[in-house]
Amino acid sequence: MPDAASTDFPAGFGPEALESVLLQFARESGASLSAIYLLSPDEPALQLAVLSGISWRIAVPWARVTLEAATPVADAVRERHLVWIGSEEERARRYPKLALVLPHPFALAAAPITTGPTVWGGLVLHWPASHPPTLSSHERDAIAGVCERLGVIMRQAANSGHPVVPGLEPRILPPSQTRTAGHHEAQAAVGFAERLPDGCCALDVDGRITFITTAAADLLGVGVFDLLGARPWEALPWLDNHVAEDRYRSAALSRLPTSFTTLRPPDHWLSFHLYPDATGISVRIVPNPSAHTPDPPRLVHPAPPVEPGRANALYSLTHLAVALTEAVRVCDVVNRVADQVLAAFGARALALMTAQEGRLHIIGYRGYTADLMDRFDATPLTADTPAAHVLTTGIPCFFASFAELKRAHPAAVLQDGMASWAFLPLITSGRAVGSLVLAYDQPHLFTPQERAVLTALAGLIAQALDRAHLYDAKHQLARNLQAGLLPHTLPRIPGLEVAARYLPASRGMGIGGDFYDLIRLDETTAAAAIGDVQGHNVQAATLMGQVRTAVHATAGAAPGEVLARTNRLLTDLDSGLFTSCTYIVLDMTHHHACLATAGHPPPILRHPDGHVEVLHLQPGLLLGIDPAAEYPTTEVSLPPGTVLALYTDGLIEAPGVDIEDAIHSLANQLAHADTLSMEAIADSLVDHARQSAFRSDDIALLLIHSR
Repeated sequence: MPDAASTDFPAGFGPEALESVLLQFARESGASLSAIYLLSPDEPALQLAVLSGISWRIAVPWARVTLEAATPVADAVRERHLVWIGSEEERARRYPKLALVLPHPFALAAAPITTGPTVWGGLVLHWPASHPPTLSSHERDAIAGVCERLGVIMRQAANSGHPVVPGLEPRILPPSQTRTAGHHEAQAAVGFAERLPDGCCALDVDGRITFITTAAADLLGVGVFDLLGARPWEALPWLDNHVAEDRYRSAALSRLPTSFTTLRPPDHWLSFHLYPDATGISVRIVPNPSAHTPDPPRLVHPAPPVEPGRANALYSLTHLAVALTEAVRVCDVVNRVADQVLAAFGARALALMTAQEGRLHIIGYRGYTADLMDRFDATPLTADTPAAHVLTTGIPCFFASFAELKRAHPAAVLQDGMASWAFLPLITSGRAVGSLVLAYDQPHLFTPQERAVLTALAGLIAQALDRAHLYDAKHQLARNLQAGLLPHTLPRIPGLEVAARYLPASRGMGIGGDFYDLIRLDETTAAAAIGDVQGHNVQAATLMGQVRTAVHATAGAAPGEVLARTNRLLTDLDSGLFTSCTYIVLDMTHHHACLATAGHPPPILRHPDGHVEVLHLQPGLLLGIDPAAEYPTTEVSLPPGTVLALYTDGLIEAPGVDIEDAIHSLANQLAHADTLSMEAIADSLVDHARQSAFRSDDIALLLIHSR
């Protein structure tokens, strides 16, 4: 490792100075990958400026990182401290998205590049999986020292008027060669490789074939010169598959040998054994007569096979990650997790728990019985159970047998009849939100890669649950707000039978600005109102409450005057939202009504003889637009037996349906419900809306029966 106290800065303050410092540090520290990120001059983001030790193709997704991103380099720069990730499981726990994209064993460090109060960027270093899980104090000092050197170079360059700024693409540094062969030695090496059985080739850091034997080209079915300089998966379409790509990335990032078997059409099975180092990857290609009964060659250092089902698990997890982005409520998260995780990992059952008031509450399960879940529900966090332990410690636990679980938790009793378990903490932003239990009915050995993937999975679920809990809380708050603004009960008024319904929208927050009201004016008169404030959010619901208050305050005046005064109030509020409204004064003594409307759907009148009439009132302008707007009134007769239906447009509007046709359809429904009570009629009119899975608008309905 280089000495942290070294102060011999290279001459020059440009990118070349950064490169030489980086290459020297990588050689002396044993880092397999090194990268310098610089702060973008135009936005709060980090741009990859210098890269060494890995293909640009692999690094492209991380070429630009926002400072708010949950990544090691962003955290290091934003919080100005060293970030060290020494294992796959730790990476999965702290950075689940990164772990899912790169589920390969390697160690990682990220540190800020600073001089005094100025932050210039960040340094990222990878070590092979063989690196110890902790950084030594000497290594920490060396990283701090190289960041200091880089920071001084950046400051001197800026002071000289030639600041170092990132380009559109990073400068790719060549790998350091361990030795250089002469012509005769190189030719001897070619002869040696050609005499070996089967085939072999060499890939550079960018994945291109720099050497291949004749036997290897024959096995691949392509000429030597057609392969030189090409990437295998580009020259050979049948190698362009997720297994080959995954194994190549694993070798490049972990610097560990690996292997895979794939089919060269039509029926040639080939095994590829990859041996990586800092300069590239050596590949041995071996014919494999049967993919199901392989006869592997005798290798000095045989590479481990690809884990069974790993590709399928990652494929399923990709689907789960997409599904979780669409999950809004807690129940959505539970259902998507249960649908995908069991199949992806071959588990028999799962349970999701969240921490509330010092206890673990089960919020969803699959594969378990309700009775068993009732026994475990509301377990105290202080209990000696694996689910409580992983939540309080933040460390996942994997048990291949009940004997292992019993050793860790002596008080445990086997109750679910399972054989193996994974207990995963659900942690987001350093805060525990719950636990996930996966249970297997057969003994199951959890490999290191599977443990890392499961831990990363728990991180994704935790983030989704955190968002869903927040949404549910906001949704409940909004619903409570709206419930408080709508009338709890309608007054009993002699001579009138009324029924009202309100159905929230099934999309978004599930609230809106629809409202209805019935107001007693005196012993023989009453007022009714129905309206719709534009929007489906808390602002719409709040403005609806203000409209109801304004209507109540002016009730008793003529309908046109009530709407005019309410309109002037709304224009003064300047909320930017418009409101439709119909206001009616009902005279029970003379059995007639006086109506005025502000752009609201027309009322429907069912006469005592059963025929219906759509009351096309003289319209007034929507409330909240023009403070000088006027609202003409219309008088209609309400003999005993008449039913007046007031509604909002959510009851009638539907995609592809003409609004006039929808109104007449509603009128026909009212006509054919002449033998029902007002409550039964109200239910029948909104029944189709209740059956709709997704309503884009809320619904209000008020029925008034003159008796």
